Amino acid sequence: MRAVVTRVTSASVEINGEITAQIEKGFLVLLGIHRDDTAQAAVKLADRVCGLRVFEDDRGKMNLNLAAAGGSILCVSQFTLFADTRSRRPGFTEAARPEIAVPLYELFMDECRKRGFEVRHGQFGADMKVASVNDGPVTVLFDTNQ
Repeated sequence: MRAVVTRVTSASVEINGEITAQIEKGFLVLLGIHRDDTAQAAVKLADRVCGLRVFEDDRGKMNLNLAAAGGSILCVSQFTLFADTRSRRPGFTEAARPEIAVPLYELFMDECRKRGFEVRHGQFGADMKVASVNDGPVTVLFDTNQ
């Protein structure tokens, strides 16, 4: 699994002209699922994302995690994170098919909820408009194979 995690002051998802999910302070998580990913990868990634310490403490140092900062998560499926970019027209054969990806996407979000976080989300496979106000900007890339 791959995740691009951005610290945000706000983020939202719009589908067909309607805002369907939004958060204030927290993480916008763009989540890509590889065709060989497992439930173990979803649990591992949720643990790493939820424990990420990139919020500033009272001394201005990035020491606080999402819980200490009082943040939420907005998770958006992003199969393009597994794009093969060796040509000008990317291929996506490494991305999981929906029958594999959807349950792992749901599991990742459930694992974040189990850790006490409010999790909002986009709609798997939908044409979404994602808006965010990056804070910092702070953006971190996760790959469960690294």
